[in-house]
Amino acid sequence: MEFLSDYGLFLLKAVTVVVAIIVVFGFILSAGQKQRSGLKGDIKVTNLGEEIKDHKHTIQSEVLSKAEWKALQKEEKEQDKKEAKEDKKKVKSGKDKESEELEVKPRTYVLDFDGDIEASDVESLREEITAILATANKQDEVLLRLKSPGGMVHAYGLAASQLSRIKAAGHQLTIAVDEVAASGGYMMACVADKIASAPFAIIGSIGVVAEIPNFNKLLKKAHVDYEQHTAGDYKRTITMFGENTSHGREKFKQELEETHQLFKKFINENRPELDIDKVATGEHWYGTQALELGLIDNISTSDDLITKATEDRDVYSVKYEIKRPLSDKLSISLHGFLDKFVWSWVQRSNQSNLYK
Repeated sequence: MEFLSDYGLFLLKAVTVVVAIIVVFGFILSAGQKQRSGLKGDIKVTNLGEEIKDHKHTIQSEVLSKAEWKALQKEEKEQDKKEAKEDKKKVKSGKDKESEELEVKPRTYVLDFDGDIEASDVESLREEITAILATANKQDEVLLRLKSPGGMVHAYGLAASQLSRIKAAGHQLTIAVDEVAASGGYMMACVADKIASAPFAIIGSIGVVAEIPNFNKLLKKAHVDYEQHTAGDYKRTITMFGENTSHGREKFKQELEETHQLFKKFINENRPELDIDKVATGEHWYGTQALELGLIDNISTSDDLITKATEDRDVYSVKYEIKRPLSDKLSISLHGFLDKFVWSWVQRSNQSNLYK
């Protein structure tokens, strides 16, 4: 018993240290958020077609003989001249016939979303989408490379709403999942016209989870009083340090169920062909399993989609890079660490399901 008492006190001290660290980082995060409204960034555009072509040339220059390499370069120069002449004719035709729309090669804009618990990338995503919608032609499409284990409902709801802007503007939206789109990540993915996934990417987890430790008994053993005063029956339902009641637990569970119903309704509206009751169990699946369930539309990596798009479209990567102060960088690093810790813990706790 003495050992348990000592261990409890040690654990309480450890928790106190952790809380203190979180408070310090909270101040750092708060300071970063106050500055965030004034943060500026730059749009960086990369021609992925040219990038792929450059890589191809690098290999060809090494593996081909000198004669073959020179012949290939000559052939490509002639092709470039031919395409330039055709472009000039199109421009002239457009000037002569103002009523006709000038023909422009369709484009695919590629975006990246690397999600954390707070969906922090939504700050860049909204700027990228605004820039694309301001310049895109009606035949242009958007491909989003999505990676997210999920997170806060309101944050991922906003991210999904940003993607809805693309569809509302009449552009095709494809989402590619190479690794994971779970929970809030799938909330984003289901907005797309088409969802592609790598064979072993993790898809789904249409569920809601909330868990919180309670140290009330430990505090009582250490003769520490904890008081919390609220106005309103449900201002607080469960707490880390106070004594939780069955009344509070029931309300908390009710709120989780309501959130789950809203989540299911949102997915059902975007993918009505899904058997929502079958897939909204909180489980997650690999890509090939998700295809059978109708959670995705085809098996493919983002690399294959981009390479295929370059055959008849101009493909550009668009990235809004925010110039962040040190406080933001520290908080993002902390969130990244916590995300990885939580996700690895979830994977370990669900290991029996993952490998069935």
